[in-house]
Amino acid sequence: MEKIKVLAIDDSALIRELLRNIIESDPALEMIGTAANPVIAQRKIEELKPDVITLDIEMPEMDGITFLKKLMLKTPIPVIMFSSLLEKHRELALDALNIGAFDYVIKPSSNIRDGVNELAYDLVQKIKNAYSNRIKFYKKHGVDISKMAKDEPTKYSVAPAFKQLNSYEKFTADVILPLKPAKEFPMDKIIVIGSSTGGTEALVKCLKDVTPQAPPIVIAQHMPEHFTSSFARRLNTVLKIDVREAEDGMTVGRGQAILARGNRHTLVRVKDGKYYVEVLDGQSVARHKPSVDVLFRSAAVCARSKAIGIILTGMGDDGARGMKEMKEAGAYNIAQDEETCTVFGMPREAIAHGGVDVVLPIDKILAAALRKA
Repeated sequence: MEKIKVLAIDDSALIRELLRNIIESDPALEMIGTAANPVIAQRKIEELKPDVITLDIEMPEMDGITFLKKLMLKTPIPVIMFSSLLEKHRELALDALNIGAFDYVIKPSSNIRDGVNELAYDLVQKIKNAYSNRIKFYKKHGVDISKMAKDEPTKYSVAPAFKQLNSYEKFTADVILPLKPAKEFPMDKIIVIGSSTGGTEALVKCLKDVTPQAPPIVIAQHMPEHFTSSFARRLNTVLKIDVREAEDGMTVGRGQAILARGNRHTLVRVKDGKYYVEVLDGQSVARHKPSVDVLFRSAAVCARSKAIGIILTGMGDDGARGMKEMKEAGAYNIAQDEETCTVFGMPREAIAHGGVDVVLPIDKILAAALRKA
């Protein structure tokens, strides 16, 4: 199999070397070049024709967001944003995703040795997923891939699945919550949603028509700490319901949605027949915190047949086990279909585990959920 050709755009020679070491450590990837700024990068893109680009934001000549806009208009290529600026300016990550970036990874801002193994794992997997889903990406951006497919038929005839190397132990929801039915039973239905890569866009599409009469909604979107507050505010401006970032003990009722806090697990709980959320620290589950598996298990435990589960676009298998547990507890579950997913990983795994009742395109999911409410 041909290697994935990666071009790294970053003004720091140290970071370019770090990226080269990370990328060349994986046999499926090849670093074909680097660029210190977007002006140089544009020439190298035309010359080297990379499959995936990593892109910094703060650079001389032109900032990464401006370059991303130009790139998506002129020569769309799957991009992973890689910047320390994302840590303080979280809205830039959302802006980049809205413009067309596939995903983002936060660059270490001080000691690059801290957490470098996990950073390398995340970056490599996101590059592989960007490449594996490039055909869908090109179609979304209106790119005619017929010439590319003619020149490199093995690359553009099918989206290959790369082995996901994992050197980290994956814990299940058992480390956070036992699978035992709660003593109290809720009065109302509740919708719980899990999403990851592509989820910031998918959640808006899924919930754009939700009304204040809809059941309470709790969402676990894979995001780093502090990013979820920015995303909750953005959702609150575009949706017709009240959206808040989770706080421990916060109640959730009709016309309200709670977004799980980054770097914390959010669980559904019931008291006096009404829903509230519990926010917990603890071990990552399925390599994530917040974890969809944890949210879904809590719905299986506390809401049982009153729960409606929705699993949206994302890579990996977080949510698959929890959705199966929901179904076994009497919940009704929906998965986003492959065609409308940015990455079909999480829905595919949930379907394979037997936890899904129906598979639907993103614009049909809300109506199906509300029919069960």
